[in-house]
Amino acid sequence: MSSSHLRLRENWQTFSGNLASVAEQNFADVFNKLLADTDYVLNTSPRDFANIYYDYPLLDRDEEQIYDPQIEYRHGFVPDFSITNTTTDKHIYIELKRQDGWVEGKPRSAGRGNAHERCCKYFTPGLMKILREQSRIQNILPFWIVFIGDITRDPCRVREITCWFDEYTNNFFFWRNNNSNLLGLHFIQHIAPHLD
Repeated sequence: MSSSHLRLRENWQTFSGNLASVAEQNFADVFNKLLADTDYVLNTSPRDFANIYYDYPLLDRDEEQIYDPQIEYRHGFVPDFSITNTTTDKHIYIELKRQDGWVEGKPRSAGRGNAHERCCKYFTPGLMKILREQSRIQNILPFWIVFIGDITRDPCRVREITCWFDEYTNNFFFWRNNNSNLLGLHFIQHIAPHLD
């Protein structure tokens, strides 16, 4: 890989990260206003799972054969947000996924990217069990994914995401046109009742 290509990738990561930061700030602004003077609290970057993999039990045969660095280290993940009902101590974990997409005036290749695929870890059996225990939510998925950007209008990605969530359509939201009213209404109607 050429040095120009590496710089281009670094620039993209910085640009993409800045766009994600704007989306996160917009989300925080909406929910800090919406949740003011209620039993709900918005938590930014909750550390509930920041080290869940570090000492996760392994099969003996694997434990004996993996590298043991003999130091303590962190190994887990941090969702973008969580919302907690302080009365019931129930939590919903939230990821914002911003991605380009195939829309008017763009080639189909504009829809490539894997931000949406990175949310699939939440569907894994082991992580789902941990999320359900920590969130205290059993009747819906214990997470809410909010998609932002052209991905919300990409015919391929919208269908793909809808298929993944199947009957759990309330556990994702396509935040189109930065419409804060629809985002807040979705939370009030479809997420908040499960935190009571």
